[in-house]
Amino acid sequence: MGAMSSEHPAPSEPVRRAAPLLSGVDWARKPPAHTVTLLGRPGCHLCEDAREIVVPVCEQTGSTYEERDVTGDPELLRDYGEHVPVVFVDGVAWDRLRVDADRLRAVLS
Repeated sequence: MGAMSSEHPAPSEPVRRAAPLLSGVDWARKPPAHTVTLLGRPGCHLCEDAREIVVPVCEQTGSTYEERDVTGDPELLRDYGEHVPVVFVDGVAWDRLRVDADRLRAVLS
């Protein structure tokens, strides 16, 4: 065995370590909450059923819940009038007519 290479510290020298790659990550911080929007209309029994599912799931996941009445907006009425309820997650149409609580909970978790 020859002499130690000058590229590596001798065993008696302290080894300097680089800062951990993820030293600035706050592991306890929760991901940002989602916004769930339910499009519906008055007298729609499917909209009422969807609300009964969506509201508790939003409460459980810390997500923001908002509801919009399509009859108050001509553009929404044209696009979704007879096809409500429609659930949006963060502005993206996610589900319509029937809402599955487990699927919604999974996308919000």
